[in-house]
Amino acid sequence: MTQREKVIAAAQEANVRLVRFLYCDNGCTIRGKLAPGYSLEARLESGLGLTVAMQAMNMLDQLQPVDGMGPVGEIRLVPDPDSFVLLPYAPHSAAMMCDMLTLDGQPWGACPRSFLKRMIDRAADQGMAVQATLENEFRLFKADDSGEYQPIDTALCFSSIAMAAAAEVMDGIIAALEAQGIAIDAYYPELGHGQHELPIRHAPALRAADNQIWFRETVRNVAAQHGLLASLAPKPNPEQAGNSAHIHWSVWDSDFKTNLFYDADDRYKLSRLGYQFIAGVLDHLPGLLALTAPSFNSYRRLQPHFWSSAYTAWGPDNREASVRIASGLWGHEADSVNLELKPSDPSNNPYLALGGLIAAGLDGVARQLTPGEPTLIDPGNFSDAERAARGIKRYPTTQAEALDALENDSVLMEALGPELRTAYLAVKRSEYKAFAAADLDFEIKHHLYKF
Repeated sequence: MTQREKVIAAAQEANVRLVRFLYCDNGCTIRGKLAPGYSLEARLESGLGLTVAMQAMNMLDQLQPVDGMGPVGEIRLVPDPDSFVLLPYAPHSAAMMCDMLTLDGQPWGACPRSFLKRMIDRAADQGMAVQATLENEFRLFKADDSGEYQPIDTALCFSSIAMAAAAEVMDGIIAALEAQGIAIDAYYPELGHGQHELPIRHAPALRAADNQIWFRETVRNVAAQHGLLASLAPKPNPEQAGNSAHIHWSVWDSDFKTNLFYDADDRYKLSRLGYQFIAGVLDHLPGLLALTAPSFNSYRRLQPHFWSSAYTAWGPDNREASVRIASGLWGHEADSVNLELKPSDPSNNPYLALGGLIAAGLDGVARQLTPGEPTLIDPGNFSDAERAARGIKRYPTTQAEALDALENDSVLMEALGPELRTAYLAVKRSEYKAFAAADLDFEIKHHLYKF
């Protein structure tokens, strides 16, 4: 039985009435269309029509003037049967992630998911396969008598009181994730009021990006069923800890049998390839931020001394460094050594974030870069002179600066391709212009509810 046949059979057995055909756009919001379950076989074959203009739409639903993305023209949203999930939080419903294809069946140049596929193929051409996961934090709110949303608790970080306050909704979220084939790695209340961190298991890069979409959808929908608002916005409260989506990744051989980042003889158990990936990511980090921390609100989170990282530094288990070598599990070091990118948050498009990360790392490999000496303290505690001597730089402090850095990064721009990079820069610059001209309440409101 083919995967397509398995999907049709599973939908029929579950009496699926509606199927969601989803994509993540250049505003990094999750959008899509629905079709009746009885049309699933035809939709798997030919997808659904979508105006080309949607990839020029920002997160405020403002269409931007991008050549070739106006009122004339259509692409197809074609679902990937490997991404099929039954939705535990929506009756008789299923969903799939879609690729954007031109009318002649070719990947559209402005499709973020196709971009990630290209970068996966680029790594595969060199005998490398990437595993990854995004490690999300989110805040849980409940409306008070006036209709204003307040955190569900004011407990301490890792507090058992916070565990108790969220026990019912977290059980529902975890059960819903597991029903979709997504296993959790751990769970704990975090520093912010009503904040929780729920890491999920790693997966091959494309599946990891799909899992991030299902994670965002699941957290919001299950919380709503419990009368709560869940927000993965980077900084929903300027006075509280922000929400991250740290990217953990490792590079394996083509069969996913050998972790190519592992070297038993290295002091940090990291291979030469791993150091080259670190160096490539650090070299491209200013522009990469426009993909991993892409929203206006993201830059309220990326501040020195907040454990979110603010400098182009790396180190072993240094949670103020932008790239951390995560210690391997005792007895399983060869399988568990990985790298963590700190300046990443849930407002990103995971296909763009992971694709950009792979492109940056592969450039480090191609140029045989080295990352310099590790940073073993908070890089913010160095003097300016010490940071300069170590090659540590403060990276962009605003969305606009990150977008300029992206546009000036020839490696990332080449990887994205002309259609995707043009539309993405136009969309994100329009968002910066809108939020820079507005007040804080406008910014918080639109990020709180969109992510």
